[in-house]
Amino acid sequence: MDKIYIEERAIELAHYIIDTKDTVRGTAKKFGISKSTVHKDITERLLRINSSLAKEAKKVLDENKAERHIRGGEATRIKWQNE
Repeated sequence: MDKIYIEERAIELAHYIIDTKDTVRGTAKKFGISKSTVHKDITERLLRINSSLAKEAKKVLDENKAERHIRGGEATRIKWQNE
């Protein structure tokens, strides 16, 4: 893969995450790439390309990480409610 494609992908991922507040998992599914790739693009590659955009996207990812136990608990509650 060429460097320009990877840089453009990292920027596109960051804008998507910031605009939608989506999770790493949701973003990976949307773009058809692995969670590891999304995470590396945002936390490492983007930092070298556009640090302010990287910080903004990382902030959303940190918020999602802090709230994931709530989403998991809610999913479990709904699962048991439906059975």
